[in-house]
Amino acid sequence: MSDDKFDQQRLESTKSIDSRTKRPFSTGSEETNEKHVPVSVSFGDAAQAILGENTHQPMMVTAEENSRVLRKIDKWLLPIMLGVYFLQQLDKSTLSYASVFNLQTDAHLHGYEFSALGSIVYIAQLIWQPVSSFFLVRLPVGRWLAFNVLMWGIVLSCMTSALDFPRLLTARFFLGIFEATVAPTFVTITAMWWRRREQTQRTSFWYAMNGVTTIFGSLMSYGLGHIKSPHLKPYQIIFLFTGLLTVVFSLFVFLIMPDSPTTARFLTTPQKIIAVERLRANNMGTETKVWKWRQVKECLLDPKTYCWFLMAFLISIPSGGISTFGPLITKSFGFDQLSTILLQMPFGAVQVLATVGAGYAATRFKLKSPILVFLTLPPIAGAAALLHIPRGPTHRGGLLAAYYIISFYPAISPLIYTWSSQNTSGHSKKTLTTGILFIGQSAGNIVGPFLYTTAEAPLYHRGLTSSMACFAALCAVVGATAAYLAFLNRQQSKRREALGKSGSYIDTSLETREDAEKMQGQNGSRFGEKAFDDLTDRQNEDFIYVL
Repeated sequence: MSDDKFDQQRLESTKSIDSRTKRPFSTGSEETNEKHVPVSVSFGDAAQAILGENTHQPMMVTAEENSRVLRKIDKWLLPIMLGVYFLQQLDKSTLSYASVFNLQTDAHLHGYEFSALGSIVYIAQLIWQPVSSFFLVRLPVGRWLAFNVLMWGIVLSCMTSALDFPRLLTARFFLGIFEATVAPTFVTITAMWWRRREQTQRTSFWYAMNGVTTIFGSLMSYGLGHIKSPHLKPYQIIFLFTGLLTVVFSLFVFLIMPDSPTTARFLTTPQKIIAVERLRANNMGTETKVWKWRQVKECLLDPKTYCWFLMAFLISIPSGGISTFGPLITKSFGFDQLSTILLQMPFGAVQVLATVGAGYAATRFKLKSPILVFLTLPPIAGAAALLHIPRGPTHRGGLLAAYYIISFYPAISPLIYTWSSQNTSGHSKKTLTTGILFIGQSAGNIVGPFLYTTAEAPLYHRGLTSSMACFAALCAVVGATAAYLAFLNRQQSKRREALGKSGSYIDTSLETREDAEKMQGQNGSRFGEKAFDDLTDRQNEDFIYVL
């Protein structure tokens, strides 16, 4: 069926439904009388602009309609998100590649100065996250993302001329400022466009670009490292190439990335309605451009907020150290410069498989906490092995195997992102919660590189021991968070029963499209009626917490 026929069929069927319910149907292009909208579009959720008076009246979305619109969303948004996250990690990783090509010697770096270059990006992000969270609510999401991609590409290109510690430190600081908004923006975009069941797998896709970057970046650095230039050193060529590539890609972000489902040019009006309606079961809305201080207060008083902060902090300590010192750890096994670069490729491949596989498992079993606990076990084993296997040519195989086993840890972060996002509602609260989570991530990434120092090569005893401790502590926090979410679900059930609703709702947002269609109506006609009122998870009794 063509899109035109499909859209006309949906338009007619929706009008028919609305005529039976005595509710006028709004396509979003008609003028809406503001007094008929229970919550104003400017203050409530952006979905109200397209749904009009149908905001509180759920509409049937068939599996066929859902699949058609989902394919379009994936086709237009995922390539941009994958590209941006790939470039962000590639640009951030240029420091580790540069270290193999004697950046420390040429820039006269001493003591903790190389560690400081790894940490300064996250210090900048730590400072900028609260500001970025505010701008993410107030500014158009797509345009804000494109601006930041452009600016960090320019900064990285200019880093070619930074040949001493002060200038490298300054460039890396501004790189952190402009990269600070990417992951929080992606968490917001993922929650804005996909059902909760779909979010985990999509997040694992764009986060898996970290591993793809490791593979491609190793090949790129190997190739660029062979260029003999009378004016530029190999690491300067790497900075310039990746910076200009990012600048060019920012144009595609500006032209393609929409600000919300209601403004997407690649969707027709009936498709926009379906894109919004299919999110109703999330009970999380889409977006609003009003910063609500009441939601800020609730966020700061919510124990969940600090659970996400702790998880992000604990996983980022080993992440910050290993990502910065990974090539140096491999080099300590006795490999030369170019071999060290190429040997990062299997690390990236394992990372991609672990990240996508964990996303699939969490989606399949509709649980995050058990998967998170499982993912901490291989890194603990790998770090323990590196501490006990002697260094030397005869042990290279075992050392590499242990190093590659550690690469399961990157799969943890995207699950924390989606677990936090899926358990937080209210646009201001969600955005601030995400900002606080990334403050924890930035703080951990600041600490991590200082626990791995060149003075402790080749064993890096303190860094590996601290990584094992962080993974163990993460298990404890995950368990405590899951127990608290189960308690909140029991409270929500009691609230619904007191209001005359069913206490045992089925979370259809976590079901397959076919199962969700079969289950429509089982929660009662009032389920999801407040989904687009921009309420927090504590204000909306229909909200179901994900374990």
